[in-house]
Amino acid sequence: MSRLPDFNALIFDMDGLVLDTEVTYFNAWQQAASALGYKLSDAFCVGLSGLPFSVVELRLTQTLGGDFPLAEFYPLSSEFWRAAVSRDGIAVKKGVHELLSVLNNKQIPYCLATNSPEKNARECLCYAGIEDFFELLVCRDHVQEPKPAPDIFLQAANSLGQDIQSCLVVEDSLTGLLAAKNANAFSVLVPSMLVDESMQALAGIILNDLSELSLLVQAAQK
Repeated sequence: MSRLPDFNALIFDMDGLVLDTEVTYFNAWQQAASALGYKLSDAFCVGLSGLPFSVVELRLTQTLGGDFPLAEFYPLSSEFWRAAVSRDGIAVKKGVHELLSVLNNKQIPYCLATNSPEKNARECLCYAGIEDFFELLVCRDHVQEPKPAPDIFLQAANSLGQDIQSCLVVEDSLTGLLAAKNANAFSVLVPSMLVDESMQALAGIILNDLSELSLLVQAAQK
């Protein structure tokens, strides 16, 4: 396993990395589209991973047509989503508890940095039962531009009191990797999808899960 560069803090994405939210979003979108007489493929939904709502909206209308009823789709998909997560919760990804325990024990600061608005992010963390795990959150509504712009990661580094070059950015999607590159940050990829050539080229290091990152952090901080 590769070594990490020197670092003082970690910045985590949320969807698909810390929480297994993406499958809950995709199922709700597909249910809502079906109820409205449309069909969203699995491949289309996966292609929206990490993107802000504004881009999701654009992709929906490009794919389903300008007449697609977004005004009906959003509340309907939210209804399906909340029904599912209220019943089943949201799964926490492998290695999250282990890694955060290591960071806390070693007093390494960390932050959650997501393209989701703060209200949505906190709601997801509550459904996952880890609402108290992240003291610092930087969300879409805290910055001017969402990922792949660098704003969210630069604001996260500032909130941590660190230069961005002293932070490891941990991501699962191409959008997040692009944002890390634009911020001039070292990226750790823990993919939630198949890794293509562009993701391989952008990632500083690729790991299978956050448990592997936990081992690397322990080795780097000895």
